[in-house]
Amino acid sequence: MGAPSCLAFLLFFGTLLALPQSSHGTTRYYTFNVTIQNVTRLCTTRAIPTVNGKFPGPKIVTREGDRVVVKVVNNVKDNVTIHWHGVRQLRTGWSDGPAYVTQCPIQTGQSFVYNFTITGQRGTLFWHAHVSWMRATLYGPIVILPKRGVPYPFPVKPYKEVPIIFGEWFNADPEAIIAQSLQTGAGPNVSDAFTINGLPGPLYNCSSKDTFKLKVLPGKWYLLRLINAALNDELFFSIANHTLTVVDADAAYVKPFHTDIVLITPGQTTNVLLRAEPDAGCPAATHLMLARPYGTGQPGTFDNTTVAAVLEYAAAGHIKSLPLFRPWLPALNDTAFAANYSARLRSLATPEYPASVPRGVDRSFFFAVGLGTNPCPANQTCQGPTNRTMFTASMNNVSFTMPTTALLQAHYDNIAGVYTADFPVAPLEPFNYTGTAPNNTNVSSGTKVVALEYNTSVEVVLQGTSILGAESHPLHLHGFDFFVVGQGFGNYDSSKDPANFNLVDPVQRNTVGVPSGGWVAIRFFADNPGVWFMHCHLEVHTSWGLKMAWVVNDGPLPEQKLMPPPSDLPKC
Repeated sequence: MGAPSCLAFLLFFGTLLALPQSSHGTTRYYTFNVTIQNVTRLCTTRAIPTVNGKFPGPKIVTREGDRVVVKVVNNVKDNVTIHWHGVRQLRTGWSDGPAYVTQCPIQTGQSFVYNFTITGQRGTLFWHAHVSWMRATLYGPIVILPKRGVPYPFPVKPYKEVPIIFGEWFNADPEAIIAQSLQTGAGPNVSDAFTINGLPGPLYNCSSKDTFKLKVLPGKWYLLRLINAALNDELFFSIANHTLTVVDADAAYVKPFHTDIVLITPGQTTNVLLRAEPDAGCPAATHLMLARPYGTGQPGTFDNTTVAAVLEYAAAGHIKSLPLFRPWLPALNDTAFAANYSARLRSLATPEYPASVPRGVDRSFFFAVGLGTNPCPANQTCQGPTNRTMFTASMNNVSFTMPTTALLQAHYDNIAGVYTADFPVAPLEPFNYTGTAPNNTNVSSGTKVVALEYNTSVEVVLQGTSILGAESHPLHLHGFDFFVVGQGFGNYDSSKDPANFNLVDPVQRNTVGVPSGGWVAIRFFADNPGVWFMHCHLEVHTSWGLKMAWVVNDGPLPEQKLMPPPSDLPKC
């Protein structure tokens, strides 16, 4: 991107002064104009919100240590925010983006400058809208290169780097879909197609021309930056006759391992190395790249279709009819594969890239996560599990109620009555979480948070429940990376399971799948002051209340305190 104009510099200068300055790196400026654009997929044209008229949106390219400054201008009728998914946002929580958590949304005709520094991260992240279901079309890649002169910690240098971003296409307006679901209490209609880089591919009707094609040269290495930006589906991904080498997850390097299939949940990113090796018997063959869902919940709540892209060798372009190879993918509900794949992910844990996992724990939490019900309002027929109930979702039986004042503003300004700091550290009424469901499936509600002192070492056991069927839940924590120290099936046993925790090289992530019918344990240091959202990245579950927030108080030193809010912070 070219140097900013004098006017742009003056607009941003006041905000830059208010933030901690980076001792290295450069400042990268972007402008995101949110506008309506007509886009046609599956022979259906919809007017969708886009950034700069692009679907998916523009790519942000930066380096570790750089400052990123993005002016977002809202030119659509709906409120908008942008979340920089996975960016640590050290002391810059005002730029994190979730509506009514760290900011009020940007209203029509208004703008907001997001301003943050990339610290200690390199790899792939992504940005997306964070209000209602706007992220169905508002998303794009964030490419974080190593600092200048610092090589990748793997033996090959990629010839080319390619973002592969998975999404979902709805023929209907996603905002209308979730509005109807919340009104009736039923599950929302599923998407009509999955997409790769915005394109459904040849396995869907009317989509043979809407196919992403990756042209490769024999013998070259490619770094594929995989991003799952889908609203509601975890995905299996594979390329016919090609082995992938996983080298990075959620912008943190991992011990490389080979696999034919990658599992990636909404909110997760995975960098893989691909060596372009054409089939010896048929070097001109075309190879399909396929993705389809891993689904463990209620039948009918998944778009059980397959998106296809094409990997083709450049030398084969002149041949009209080519053999087509198709990869094998696991069954829809292959939880064993999902667990085995997740267990292979390990941090590098080298002197250059240490795994700074908390060895001791100051505060322990046990969160039971899953679906439940609410009573149907009087004089209304609902379409939840029974005609007298509505679907809802909760952590520790609390379905989170979104406030109308941003939580971070309430915390910073000591505004009373916006939230209460009494989120339960464990279920108030324990039960057999993965066994027979309790008779009462109703949940409570409230705007409850957990307050933490600065640099507290935290352990959270996320226990899946089977109240309305066992289901995998990709949980995303804003403002932090965490270490996945353990996972298992059944109910977590605090007397036995910690003995098997990995405190040496656990994978470092910002989004983790809570196993279907099982649990996962994470640890992190609360070293980032502010208010930080934690929620399921299946958008329907977030809409139903599977979310909470952490309030991390300032530390004693100046560099341990939240920065003041920027002058252009949107008002509610």
